[in-house]
Amino acid sequence: MADRSYDCVVIGSGPGGYVAAIRAAQLGMSIAVVESDRVGGRCLNYACIPAKAVLRVADVLDEVREAGDFGISVAEPTVDFAAVGARRQKVVKTLTGGVAGLFKKNGIEVLEGRGALTAGGNVTVDGDEVEVGRCVVLATGSVKKPIPGASFGGRVIGTEEAWGLEELPRRLAVVGAGASGTEIASAYARLGTEVQLFEGLERVLPTEDADVSKVAERGFKRQGIDVFTKTFVEDVQSTDGSVKFRHGGEEGEADWLVIAAGRGPDVDGLGLEEAGVKLDGDGLVEVDGRLRTSAERVYAIGDLVHGPALAHKASDEGIIAVEDAAGGETHPIEYDDIPRATFCSPNVASFGLTEEQAREQGFDVTVGKVQYGAVGAGTVLGDRTGLVKVVGDTRYGELLGGHIVGSKATELIQELVNVKLLEGGYPEVARIVHGHPTLSEAVMEAARAADGWLIHG
Repeated sequence: MADRSYDCVVIGSGPGGYVAAIRAAQLGMSIAVVESDRVGGRCLNYACIPAKAVLRVADVLDEVREAGDFGISVAEPTVDFAAVGARRQKVVKTLTGGVAGLFKKNGIEVLEGRGALTAGGNVTVDGDEVEVGRCVVLATGSVKKPIPGASFGGRVIGTEEAWGLEELPRRLAVVGAGASGTEIASAYARLGTEVQLFEGLERVLPTEDADVSKVAERGFKRQGIDVFTKTFVEDVQSTDGSVKFRHGGEEGEADWLVIAAGRGPDVDGLGLEEAGVKLDGDGLVEVDGRLRTSAERVYAIGDLVHGPALAHKASDEGIIAVEDAAGGETHPIEYDDIPRATFCSPNVASFGLTEEQAREQGFDVTVGKVQYGAVGAGTVLGDRTGLVKVVGDTRYGELLGGHIVGSKATELIQELVNVKLLEGGYPEVARIVHGHPTLSEAVMEAARAADGWLIHG
């Protein structure tokens, strides 16, 4: 017999988990969050937040180095990587402390240990059973995956370890040029590390629109990154002070080799089979639009289920799950309309369909493209090479996708997402009055280009 009971138990305290817990508490449920490591999960402690803290340092360093272009003379800057690490930890501690404070404010109890499902619909925490009245939300996130012929250990590390390095590497090899890999490469290259970036597919950021990938790759090369596409890393051998490998028939060596080529759902030890939770062919948890699994009262969110592996996607899923458990009306997420953000330099952000995907799906495609230099703010801010691309369907003026590369792209993309979700199209974006001079004017101009009446271009 369980000696503890709650209306809802959330396993995992990353963004999806803690948001689900807080929303459930707001709905009047008694809540416990099970966490085997630190409050905030991998995202806040080892991944998203440490990454952005280090990337912010690289951005500031860029601004200092470019100060002369704006008439400001400064000495050649140096990087104190120990201080960078200290600030990174301060940022993490501030945000995880904030989550702990929200738990306390909302009466949410944290149960330390490894959580698992029972056959009877309850949860165990390190073997001790906890009774669950209304719902269990699985929010354990993802784990790193090796590449063929290599295993983690020694000088072969994953993205979490890359962001937590205590000394600035002299040479770094990054395998995988998706969002995580390009962020790592862009940050460390600007901090002074020699970086090699490897991608097995034809271009960097292969899931982004091709035009965006081209602009991003040019930016990476300007930062001194050696970019290798259609290239696989093989014969990886870690030694005490370096890691050796082969790529395209050539020998390579670096201080660290970072594998950023994919992650898998963290489901080991969750007791899914015993509880009757089904997995699909990709090893992900099967859920419906309300995030319900095949087991009664059990929900799964975030990296455990299909859709983009993004913290904000997991958070929204957490809200939907507990609102459904509370008997509220919910609406499935339109995953194509979730903004995707990569905080490399230049920033990359997108939503919806690429031009290629839209044509393959048979839409009557129109495309509008505008460089940042076409509007005043691009020149004022010193970024004329950024690009906004709008993909639409001429039949109804539908906004099918938006793709931005350049300064503040991760902020600008939200305008297009909001217009789409409010049932507007690219003609509406073209007619909305935008402040001047702002980068958002480039979004407006790209919409005008799609609508056939570009003004500045």
